[in-house]
Amino acid sequence: MNHADRFRYTADRLDRLADVPTDSLAHIVIRDAACIDALTAEDPPELTGEDAADRELAARLCSGCPVQEECLELELRWTGAHTAGVFGALPDKDRRALYPYWRARRTRRYRGGDQR
Repeated sequence: MNHADRFRYTADRLDRLADVPTDSLAHIVIRDAACIDALTAEDPPELTGEDAADRELAARLCSGCPVQEECLELELRWTGAHTAGVFGALPDKDRRALYPYWRARRTRRYRGGDQR
């Protein structure tokens, strides 16, 4: 699967969260996210700017997290294309690439257009 297909697939999966209120998503992520301890530590892990290393860090931080999609949805709502760090098992570069796909689906959804 190429990057564009992967981003379309991810945006499609996030559609199930479109009607969940943002404050509810935030509550779920803060309560259940696997990374909260790592990210609030005195010396949290940082992205390197290198694609492979940053994807590895994202995968490691989010491994086994039960709310990866909720976290990703929340971050896309809050920061959109101006994202930084690791959220939803994706480094910021991947989330910035995903954002236009996610945004296009939401725009069509709320304008009443067909998403598929």
